Amino acid sequence: MPQIPEKIHELTVGQLAARSGAAVSALHFYESKGLISSRRTAGNQRRYSRDTLRRVAFVRAAQRVGIPLATIREALSELPEERTPTREDWARLSENWRSELDERIRQLNRLRDHLTDCIGCGCLSLDSCVLSNPDDAFGERRSGSRLMVERRRAAAGE
Repeated sequence: MPQIPEKIHELTVGQLAARSGAAVSALHFYESKGLISSRRTAGNQRRYSRDTLRRVAFVRAAQRVGIPLATIREALSELPEERTPTREDWARLSENWRSELDERIRQLNRLRDHLTDCIGCGCLSLDSCVLSNPDDAFGERRSGSRLMVERRRAAAGE
């Protein structure tokens, strides 16, 4: 990983990519989504402040655990623009994500536990398939296409 002298306070997109491990295209994407920001030089080249390295690391860590980019952007918006996210920031924000991750883990465990049954029967029945019809709340009353008609009527206010 190339070292950047301390006296350099702004990074080119190439330097940021080399130091962060993120592709240049990913950095441009993050910028388009409001996760990081840059200023433009007189020659219209992007320049990133050094704290962007920590922001990119923050974004990539959050993505690895499955946090959606919109949620990451919302979390970063709570931090001052020119401040590097700290360990305390990560702890506070990740605590808010814990219940969402726990729920996702429960869903994945349930899908894993029923996957063999689904592949075994191959029907993908809307009556009983945990993949096509998870947490079947309506199946106790009705099943199949009649349920779809009932949902359309409810949506139309009939």
